[in-house]
Amino acid sequence: MTPHAPAHAHALTVDADIRDLRGADRLLRRLAAELDLPEGTFGCTHLVRGDRPRVAVSLSLPSDPYLRTTWERLEADGHGELSAGLPDAFGRAVVYPGASALTGTTTVAELIAGSAISRVTVLGAPGTPDPGTRMVTRDHVRPQWQQGELLLAATPARGGVLVPFESPDPTPCCADH
Repeated sequence: MTPHAPAHAHALTVDADIRDLRGADRLLRRLAAELDLPEGTFGCTHLVRGDRPRVAVSLSLPSDPYLRTTWERLEADGHGELSAGLPDAFGRAVVYPGASALTGTTTVAELIAGSAISRVTVLGAPGTPDPGTRMVTRDHVRPQWQQGELLLAATPARGGVLVPFESPDPTPCCADH
């Protein structure tokens, strides 16, 4: 699969007043299923700061007709406040080409070849990992857009494997307070 940037010209943002990433992830997966989004769609989360911090979601679709149809359906179903374009260029991808196949253990090379992810970086390590390095996906791969590339941050784990930096079950900060 050839990595490519989302079609910013065919993008919309949904602000459903969601307060956490898990809720935004659920909304994106639900929208992808309900709307039967076409191949080539990117669904991302975006942190909105300011007086009312929240997480908005964006959909970048492969063409204008898909954008219009998706907009109409979202508006009719009342999924939230809609706006044209992306809220920023740093979306965290949840729905993207190849995402559903990133389960179990794969290699860095297979992950890149089979998805829209352009590159894997290892936190605290220079360069890129060896293509043959095993990646334990934990069935939760959330790359982020950086300078037009979809990058996956990973960390080393026991047994010489890598895992995505973002954990599927994070421990809330200050959980006992």
